[in-house]
Amino acid sequence: MTRFTTRITAGPDDIDELGHVNNAVWVKWIQEISVSHWRAVADEAHVDAYIWVITRHEIDYRGNVREGEAVTAETWLADGPRGARFDRHMRFIGDDGKVKVEAVTTWAMLDRESGRLVRVTPEVIAPFLR
Repeated sequence: MTRFTTRITAGPDDIDELGHVNNAVWVKWIQEISVSHWRAVADEAHVDAYIWVITRHEIDYRGNVREGEAVTAETWLADGPRGARFDRHMRFIGDDGKVKVEAVTTWAMLDRESGRLVRVTPEVIAPFLR
């Protein structure tokens, strides 16, 4: 399985009234990192032909991140697809080594032109399972 990692630093617009990263921002980051992983690993023809939508989030908030603090975001696919869907795992680790947020999101693949669900083929998923 190919793991994709990136660093994110919480900015002032990411912070809620409690002084830490807002839950909605974590969801936004999950989407941004997932799309970045897709674009970095997928065949260019597949990026042009398909688009992904999230159908389900399961998120565990384990710690807080404040403005100016950074996390390492890590995402991977543990299993192959089920028809048009697959589960993506996500973890955000603070500089203290502790997991701040963990998530499993279910994504569905759509044909970009028609907007219809399409089965994830072995060719599409192969770069993510190496």
